[in-house]
Amino acid sequence: MKQNSFEQKYKQSWDYLEQLLIDKTVAADERYPQYYRELCHQLALAKHRRYSPQLIDYLNDLVTKGHHFFYQHNYRYHFQWLEFLVFDFPNAIRRNWIFVTIAAALFMLPLLAMGTACYINPEFIYSVMDVSNVGAMEAMYGADNEKIGRERSSDTDILMFGHYIQNNIGIGFRTFAGGILYGAGSVFFLVFNGVFIGAVAGHLTQLGFGATFYPFIAGHGSFELTAIVFSGAAGLKLGYALIRPGVYSIKNSLKFAGKDAITIMYGVILMLLIAAFVEAFWSSTTGVPSIVKYVVGGTFWLMHGLYFSYSGRRNGS
Repeated sequence: MKQNSFEQKYKQSWDYLEQLLIDKTVAADERYPQYYRELCHQLALAKHRRYSPQLIDYLNDLVTKGHHFFYQHNYRYHFQWLEFLVFDFPNAIRRNWIFVTIAAALFMLPLLAMGTACYINPEFIYSVMDVSNVGAMEAMYGADNEKIGRERSSDTDILMFGHYIQNNIGIGFRTFAGGILYGAGSVFFLVFNGVFIGAVAGHLTQLGFGATFYPFIAGHGSFELTAIVFSGAAGLKLGYALIRPGVYSIKNSLKFAGKDAITIMYGVILMLLIAAFVEAFWSSTTGVPSIVKYVVGGTFWLMHGLYFSYSGRRNGS
């Protein structure tokens, strides 16, 4: 096709885009996305057919302005974070409820068993912690502390916020990444964290520190414990994709599983950041009555249940 025929054929759509993007005398309507896609194709054709530099420059300028206009006015991209929170994350959790259930069992059963064992027999704590760490842990939850759960070397809430972020993200990432070892790593870290947390809870309860320990974990527990389980679920999904790729190649099986796993991990990171914030600025305070912390913590658990049960349901999940 000669250049003159090419220009005549697409002049109407170029005039529309030019008025929209340059003159700004018309408003965008439903024709814009289609015209813009066609414009990109027309620019490629013009280059391929070696039309005049003036025409190529003109089309290239329209494409550049159109790209900017599209992403500046496409509010869908502005609210992707909201779509993720309302739809993508809770739907990914519900789609993978089997992995979530298995991960919860691998985490909670050792936690309850070790908590009971350490409550009945105080010596059990030394099977997972040495004497110095047990002493430091007991000091963190003493009733006379100005800030519960704070390490002695940490002077400010902001410093502890950073410490909790590093610690929480590290636990979540290790639990998830362990799934690449055919799920074995995720199983190990879920069980290990369940044993460790259960041992601490059982030991402190046996010592009579429950009045400081449980109000401390009430606020951030729903975010942190749930996030650990979800990290394990994402890791188990990767492991299962490697063990049972089905009709897909290992690469494609891992790729398909990774889509949901990464979505879950984005949500997990957000939950762990919230947990770190609550732990640093709310859980550690001693000026708030325990009953208030229990009510807030119970409210968070209720919100988690409602959110992961109902949010995004209209998408058919």
